[in-house]
Amino acid sequence: MGELRAYAALGAAQVRSATTYRTSFLIELFGNMGATVFDVITVLVLFRVTPALGGFSLAEAMLITGLSTAGFTLADFAVGNVDRLKSMVRAGTLDAVLVRPLGALPQLLLMDLPIRKALRVVFGFTVLVLAVAANDIDWTPARVLLLVVAPVAAAVFFGSIFVSSASLAFWWVDSGEVGAAFTYGGRDFTSYPMSVYGGWFRGLFAYALGFAFVAYQPALVLLGVPDPLGLPAWSGFLSPVVALAAAAFAAGVWRAGIRHYRSTGS
Repeated sequence: MGELRAYAALGAAQVRSATTYRTSFLIELFGNMGATVFDVITVLVLFRVTPALGGFSLAEAMLITGLSTAGFTLADFAVGNVDRLKSMVRAGTLDAVLVRPLGALPQLLLMDLPIRKALRVVFGFTVLVLAVAANDIDWTPARVLLLVVAPVAAAVFFGSIFVSSASLAFWWVDSGEVGAAFTYGGRDFTSYPMSVYGGWFRGLFAYALGFAFVAYQPALVLLGVPDPLGLPAWSGFLSPVVALAAAAFAAGVWRAGIRHYRSTGS
């Protein structure tokens, strides 16, 4: 309980700090939503020149985009600021985090709680709700459960990528661009049907690395359409399993990085 109170106090302090200058806070709040809005607009623009994308209509493709956007924005809000780890390793300020009697990762996430990204989460889930409403979905208990679980599983998956890529800084401080290729690149990749990609590229990123199970496979189950790539219908329910596997991998990389880290004072 003592640790929980400490984390709560740290989070509350960050909220008070972020909202002290209200005008600046509101500008950042709405400004941070811009990038996510443009990502969704990009999908809409594509459908101005084609009636279908990879065999999917606009409404169906937007369901895929909505699941991906909701999951990514939630992950970015919760753990996206772990990217600052590379700066702390370079400057040696991580030492101050490690000597405290609290978990290093929760401290990093709460030290700069990105309240300014809150509207991005709201927008992401708004896109998902509108996409669900635009499709004629035959609701069953399994599909309702999947609709609830899939965005959370996507957030866990993306959050795991954030942590894994940030952990590379323990070995390679200038690894930021590599991490961004999998986090923000993964967001863009999962916003479209997997059928638009081809060959080894789809095989590697969609299935070997699990990105297809973020939004594409769950969307197929919700829509009740067969996978044009041939996977069975039940594969859409594997998103929590893939997310947990990604989380386990991220936890292992983080622990290995912490053990590898050498204090700047040593």
